[in-house]
Amino acid sequence: MNENLLEELKNIPILCVEDEDGIRKVIVDTLKYYFNDVYEASNAEDAYEIYEEYKPKIIISDIQMKKINGIEFVKKIRKNDQNTTIIMLTAYSNEEYLMDLINLNINHYILKPLNHKKLIEALGKYIDKNMNQKVCLKDELFLDLSSRALIYKDEIIPLRKREKDFLQMLFENKNQIITYDRIESELWLDRFMTTHALKSFIKELRGKLPINVIKNVPQEGYTLL
Repeated sequence: MNENLLEELKNIPILCVEDEDGIRKVIVDTLKYYFNDVYEASNAEDAYEIYEEYKPKIIISDIQMKKINGIEFVKKIRKNDQNTTIIMLTAYSNEEYLMDLINLNINHYILKPLNHKKLIEALGKYIDKNMNQKVCLKDELFLDLSSRALIYKDEIIPLRKREKDFLQMLFENKNQIITYDRIESELWLDRFMTTHALKSFIKELRGKLPINVIKNVPQEGYTLL
């Protein structure tokens, strides 16, 4: 994996869900080499709370867990979220699980024991899906998902991190409305977002765009034009 992609991975939040403490520690320690924000949970209940609060872009989850197994955990996520990359860990190659994984739009699954090679292959799936492509927002306006650069007629438009996050969120949910509540929870994080602050943010971002791609849906949120 080249150095540029390694650097991009560092800014992506990831969640590891594994009920065996020793295995989870090994996985988390390995992930910390590639990612700055590594969250961990020993059960599905805690994992879902972490998912709701921190919105990790990648989830690595065991299937066999006490009380609620990994399949049920993922079903809960997939009710409203088809974008988060989910990698499942299993000690079994049982066909009953394989059908569930297909139906739940799982991005990758790994047979235990997890090793460095298997992890790199799984991360490669994420990179291929999310980071090795330049997508067109409108006309000649492109968003490079590998560098998160906004490009118009081969020139890069300087943007702040929150602006890049917002445009990426719009693209990843291009057929949906991004609600005000979601913008506050994912972009403002632990800060309170006032209506004035949001309007100022959108106005400033639109001022940087050579082509407007942001549509306001009154009393709901924003979507791509």
